[in-house]
Amino acid sequence: MESITGLVSKVKILKFSERPLLYFKLDNQSCLIAGHSLNFLADVADGMKIVVGGQFNSRKQFVVQKYAVVGKTKIMMEFEQTVI
Repeated sequence: MESITGLVSKVKILKFSERPLLYFKLDNQSCLIAGHSLNFLADVADGMKIVVGGQFNSRKQFVVQKYAVVGKTKIMMEFEQTVI
């Protein structure tokens, strides 16, 4: 399993299903995530720094198996704004 660190941009939903397929860019690398994709949507926004683990497919896209947000997630930041 390889890992990549970078800033998220261009988050798009490619396929609506029980497990949605998401596309996003991590710096200049194209990435796909299906497992935990709903959690990913809740945790990550454009411009956030994350670390992803996974492997490359035949089309040179990085298929994410796990991810971690560096710093606070999107939900944490929204919760802090509502509490104040």
